[in-house]
Amino acid sequence: MNNMKTNTLVHLYKQLKTLWSPPARLCSLATCTHKDRNDALHPLWQSPLSIPGGSRQSPINIQWRDSVYDPFLKPLKISYDPTTCLHIWNNGYSFLVEFDDSTDRSIIVGGPLENQYRLKQFHFHWGAINEWGSEHTVDSKFYPAELHLVHWNAVVYPSFEEAVMEGNGLAVIGVFLKLGAHHEGLQTLVDALPAVKHKDTVIEFDVFDPSCLIPSCPDYWTYAGSLTTPPLTESVTWIIKKKPIEVDENQLEAFRMLLFTSDGEEEKRMVDNFRPLQPLMNRTVRSSFQSSHVLNMEAQHSDHAQQIRP
Repeated sequence: MNNMKTNTLVHLYKQLKTLWSPPARLCSLATCTHKDRNDALHPLWQSPLSIPGGSRQSPINIQWRDSVYDPFLKPLKISYDPTTCLHIWNNGYSFLVEFDDSTDRSIIVGGPLENQYRLKQFHFHWGAINEWGSEHTVDSKFYPAELHLVHWNAVVYPSFEEAVMEGNGLAVIGVFLKLGAHHEGLQTLVDALPAVKHKDTVIEFDVFDPSCLIPSCPDYWTYAGSLTTPPLTESVTWIIKKKPIEVDENQLEAFRMLLFTSDGEEEKRMVDNFRPLQPLMNRTVRSSFQSSHVLNMEAQHSDHAQQIRP
């Protein structure tokens, strides 16, 4: 490894340790916020950041018509041990549900991945209102929230921190949340959130199976991307589930009752904790399913046109 690459990795690792580590606790997420989807950006995004390469940043707008069906993509196999769940932590940007990743008890394998990956944590991004909140979009459609399940390649790398820095180091499952029916699995988590209302609060949270938050439909999109939080390293294989899960209004409101601020500080509601969309550049978004979506829409449009034709 040449000196320039070594120095860059050291610099990024220091960024990671600074942003992801409070004095007594290692974090597995750093993130940012901005006040309004269409208005002022959080200060973190108002100046250029040092990004290695910078050509495969996330999140992106997934265009259904332009995604490429890949018949060689395998089904994604998910195997989570509920007893590996450890804590819920308000880190001042989101809330993290953290897992014991010292062994291969909670893993994913298959899909676009060459190795198995261990579950490190999951977290959500959400908006102040239901019109936006997700980081990724589909045909420019926003969802009110998005779940990210963060996994790392323990076959190749000895630690999560090292996996963060490498191209095949992380695999993140993204799941959209839409407004609809009450979600029983999520409610267990929602009931615990008042205890971590303030920044830097941590509670024990054990025996939870996050697979209840993943839609049963196996279809997904995948692309090569980055963390959506500093240090923004381009280490992520994204697996974005096609089908959203439904949650109700009260469950989304419970997210919005959390605070960016510590106890005793002026309260700032934890909302709009997502990064702006990034350009696709020369990347291809692959799909595990054949896209009949556009064909169906075009057929419906043609039928409608014929119906109204004089």
